Amino acid sequence: MASVCFYFQVHQPFRIRRYSVFDRDPFYFDNEVNERICLKVADKCYRPATRMMLDLIRRHDKRFRISYAITSTALEQFELWAPDLIDLFKELADTGAVEFVAETSHHSLSFLYSREEFDAQVAAHEARLAKLFGASPRTFRNTELIYSDELASHIAAQGRYRAILCEGVDSILTYRSPNYVYLPPGVGEDGPRLLLKNYRLSDDIAFRFSDRNWKEWPLDAGRFAKWVNQINGDGFVCNLFMDYETFGEHQWADTGIFEFLDALPGAVYDANPGQNDFQMPREIVDRYAPVGTYEVPRWISWADTERDLTAWLGNAMQEHAAKELYALEGPVKARHAAGDEHILEDWRKLTTSDHLYYMCTKYWADGDVHKYFSPYDSPYDAYINFMNVLDNVRVRADAGAASDRKAPFRTPPVQTS
Repeated sequence: MASVCFYFQVHQPFRIRRYSVFDRDPFYFDNEVNERICLKVADKCYRPATRMMLDLIRRHDKRFRISYAITSTALEQFELWAPDLIDLFKELADTGAVEFVAETSHHSLSFLYSREEFDAQVAAHEARLAKLFGASPRTFRNTELIYSDELASHIAAQGRYRAILCEGVDSILTYRSPNYVYLPPGVGEDGPRLLLKNYRLSDDIAFRFSDRNWKEWPLDAGRFAKWVNQINGDGFVCNLFMDYETFGEHQWADTGIFEFLDALPGAVYDANPGQNDFQMPREIVDRYAPVGTYEVPRWISWADTERDLTAWLGNAMQEHAAKELYALEGPVKARHAAGDEHILEDWRKLTTSDHLYYMCTKYWADGDVHKYFSPYDSPYDAYINFMNVLDNVRVRADAGAASDRKAPFRTPPVQTS
């Protein structure tokens, strides 16, 4: 038996407007651009993909089962500019064949800098999922699948999650397969289980599907289902984790991605009738026992070829920006308590990891990916713009005393390799 576990990340950041050293207002986000991008992706991906997921669930009598991690920043944009998407996801929730996964509300790196803020964002996000979809998450994933044993211990101590999603890294797995359920070390037999992304099969869909130079192009559902079925005998689960924007945005409709998705459930069933199926994460960990521990002493993620944190914290600009950002947590929260009702949410929108991602200077195997997602001409522009905004937040947190304003950041620090 091979159980396919589909997990989709749905995320949109609140992009920052061009903010110069001369700006003094507290309006940081370019909502004209944010609305335009949200509506574009809604038309290309969110609406057609979600309608197809609904149809597949109904057509296959709810045997087709999936999971989503939808950030609160994405949900807020849907509520503002595309409320019909909220209704579509509510329809999905009502099928009982969809699991909503817990995470930080603002897709942040908060666990690395502030456990208090991390817990607050997770709680806020769970409250939003409960309000919108009646969801009570039992699976957790950290931003961009950032994970280590340290995170697992913290999540296990919460006592409310059955599963954690993370990357299956070859150098950590060594001879083992990602197609089993594992335990983090030191959490006990009742601790949360780990579901590891099968990055080869996931990336066949997410990245290679339309690559005409790929030896497997063009990929059809029947052939992919045979690869999934080959897991039988060397595992029980096929964890296909990817951005939801794979369908229609990263892989455009004219690549045949929607036809592939439409045919995939039937092909998986036909590859091994009565054996292969689709399961949600919480169902996977209830069905299959862990086969051992997955020990991850260093930080990993699903980003880039290195599968580490260098997409967000790989150079001096990123490290400095993150340090300055989280240094404002105390002052911002104090100012919020004193009466600035918007400063905390503004600061939290700045904790969204995308702002650090835009500062990435890696331009080898992953360079095109970083340039594709960035609204800036260069990583240095992203850094200067972010620090100008952060300087204004600092002034607000200091109760707006202009005489205490620090000099704006005009030049980035020296780069490190």
